[in-house]
Amino acid sequence: MTNLSVPHLDLPAYIREIGARARVAARVLAGASTQAKNTALLETAAAIRRNADKLLSSNGEDVSAARAAGQDNAFVDRLMLKASSVSAMAEGLEQIASLADPVGEISDLKYRPSGIQVGRMRVPLGVVGIVYESRPNVTADAAALCLKSGNACILRGGSEAWHSNHAIAESVRAGLLAAELPQEAVQLIATTDRAAVGLLATMDRYVDVLVPRGGKSLIRRIADEATVPVIKHLDGVCHVFIDEHADVDMAIRIADNAKTQRYSPCNTMETLLVHAKIAPQLLPPLCRIYLEKGVELRGDAAACELIPQMVAATDEDWTTEYLAPILAIRIVESLDAAIDHIARYGSQHTEAIVSENYANAMRFLREVDSSSVMVNASTRFADGFEYGLGAEIGISTNKLHARGPVGLEGLTSQKWVVLGSGQIRS
Repeated sequence: MTNLSVPHLDLPAYIREIGARARVAARVLAGASTQAKNTALLETAAAIRRNADKLLSSNGEDVSAARAAGQDNAFVDRLMLKASSVSAMAEGLEQIASLADPVGEISDLKYRPSGIQVGRMRVPLGVVGIVYESRPNVTADAAALCLKSGNACILRGGSEAWHSNHAIAESVRAGLLAAELPQEAVQLIATTDRAAVGLLATMDRYVDVLVPRGGKSLIRRIADEATVPVIKHLDGVCHVFIDEHADVDMAIRIADNAKTQRYSPCNTMETLLVHAKIAPQLLPPLCRIYLEKGVELRGDAAACELIPQMVAATDEDWTTEYLAPILAIRIVESLDAAIDHIARYGSQHTEAIVSENYANAMRFLREVDSSSVMVNASTRFADGFEYGLGAEIGISTNKLHARGPVGLEGLTSQKWVVLGSGQIRS
C-alpha cells in the first residue's frame, strides 16, 4: 500500500519526541483521579457514537483499498467495521469506565514482628507501545485500557487501517480534552514507515512495555529486535478435545461454534481432537455441519475412514493457524493422548475439553499448559470483553507478568509498600 509517511520526516527524532511526550503524560496519568479517567472514556464513547458515520466512511476507504490490493477475505474481515462493531467499540469503552480502578489498590497488607505493615500497591507500567495490524478497534481498546490503568500509550497501526485509526483517534482526543487530561496520553504515530516499529521496539528510555498485535512475521520481528519487554502471543493453534464422556449434542454445538462463529480470530479452533470411543457417533453429524458451511476437513487415517469427504492431514496441519474455513481432525485413544498432542503441537493459547467426567475435566485444566483452558465452552470465549475485562490489549502466552487476555490488571504491576509508626531496624 502507499506509504503515508509525513514528507521529510526525521524519523528517529520524531519517535524520540513522541516517547518523551508520552513519558511526561504518563506521570500525569499515574496521578489522575478515577473520575477524570472515566470522564475521558465516557466522552470518547460518546464521540465514537456521534461520529459513527464518519468512522464507517473512513473504514470504507481502507476496506476498498485492501480489496483493490488483493487482500484475502480473512484480512478484510479483520479490517472491516460495521455499525454493530462501532457500537460495540463504544460499549467496550463504557464497560471499562464501569470497572474498578486498579491503580493505588493495596493488597496483602500484613503486620511484621517489628510492627511495620508490608503490602503491595498496584501501579501503572508507565508508557505502553502497541504495534498492530488490520483491526482498527485496537485503537480504541488499547487507548481505553491504557488510560484507565494510568498508562500513556503510543499506537502504531498498520497502513491498511490508516483512515480508520485516525478517525478513532480523533474521538479519543475529544475524550481527553473533555477530561482535561494531556493529549499526549494517547499518540498515534503519523507514519507507516516500517522503520518506526524498530525504533519503538528499542526505545527503552521512554517505553516500558511493547504489545505487538498482528501477523506472525510482525510479532517475531518485534520479539527478536526489541530491547523493551514484550507482551505477546505468536500463534493461535487452539484445540477442542471431545472426551469419551462428552454429551454429544453439547459437543457438536461447541465444536461448531469454536470453528465457524468466526474464522479469523486467534481463539478460533484449528484442531479438533476426538476420543475414539465417541468418534463414530459424533463425527458424522458434526462434519455434515462443517461441510454444509464450506469448511475443508483434513484428518488422520481414522478420521478419514469415518468421513469420506475428508482429505489426509499432513504433520504441518497440526501446527497451522489457518484463520480460514479449514479444520484438522485427529482421533485419539485417550485423554493422555489428547494432552500429549496439545503439548507437542499447541501454541499455549486456548484449549477446551468437552466432558461430563469431572476427574477428566480437572486433569485437563491442571495439565494443559495454555494461557486459557476451558471445560464445556467454546474457545471463542478467550477474549477480554467476554472475560469481563471490558476489552483486551492483546493475548499473552508469556508466563511472566501477564498471561491470557491482558486487561487493566495486566497493564499494571505491583510495588512493595511499607507502613510504619517510627520503627527502626535493630
